[in-house]
Amino acid sequence: MSLVSTLAKAKSKSNKSIRLTAERWFHIIESHDYMAGYFYDTLETISDPDYVVAGKRHDLLATKFYRKTHISSKFLIVVYKERNKEGFVITAFMTSKIDNILRRKILWQRQ
Repeated sequence: MSLVSTLAKAKSKSNKSIRLTAERWFHIIESHDYMAGYFYDTLETISDPDYVVAGKRHDLLATKFYRKTHISSKFLIVVYKERNKEGFVITAFMTSKIDNILRRKILWQRQ
């Protein structure tokens, strides 16, 4: 399998197909080893987020709260870009500190 091969896709809230490549997943689990068991949660965060927030470099941050993870309750953050009809994942990580992220421009919010 090539590192640029697409492992999976998820539909964003703007109905764009967001690719998660082998190279990006490898980057995520190498940088944040605790993410190794959260592949499907990463995709779910894109398709069913609590918030979508504007990023710093024309990227988007999908956030979703998970009450139970193996490192306590956390927010999963997926950073991705959208282009025309599709997009791609840049990185993903978990945090308990969501305040700084939610100070950015909220583009979409679960009602």
